[in-house]
Amino acid sequence: MTRARTALVLIDLQRWIVDMAWQPIGGDAVVDACARLRDHFAHTRSETVVLVRYARADGADGGIGAAPNQLVPACAPRPGDHVVTKHGLDAFEDTELHDVLRRAEVTEVVVAGLSTAHGVASTAATAVRLGYGVVVVSDATASVSEAEHRAALDRLTALGARTAAVADLLAAQAAGNGPLSPRCPSVKGR
Repeated sequence: MTRARTALVLIDLQRWIVDMAWQPIGGDAVVDACARLRDHFAHTRSETVVLVRYARADGADGGIGAAPNQLVPACAPRPGDHVVTKHGLDAFEDTELHDVLRRAEVTEVVVAGLSTAHGVASTAATAVRLGYGVVVVSDATASVSEAEHRAALDRLTALGARTAAVADLLAAQAAGNGPLSPRCPSVKGR
């Protein structure tokens, strides 16, 4: 059996998005959790890190070079990271994300960022449909309300995604277990 290759996919961690009102945790707490995940993945050197950002297709927001479209410093691109620019909710739609993951022979994706009910949910749902194993990191994402956050996580688990907290995911990976291993605790919908 071949070892699963995992990618960390961080969604929409741009200052203008992070600064919006989020629940059950604020945008800066989401960034901190995502930075912890990213640091862990970066240290493994065998895993893929993908940073996804949103920019308007018509360029009315100044395009990808505009300051508001830059990723927050804690999640700025590092050597070896892949940056994907999307123009809608789903990071797979009309982007190179699927190709990046296939070239890296990724079989599992860990998804976090903003927002649970929008970019995270649509990207995670597509990943499930494409056959990837999916873990959404429940305490590294947020939505406009706690109810919307929980409902999105519940919908994703119904589709076949799993959820896990940052600490559980990092502990499982440090022990040599992948994010979809039975030894990685799953918290359905939360």
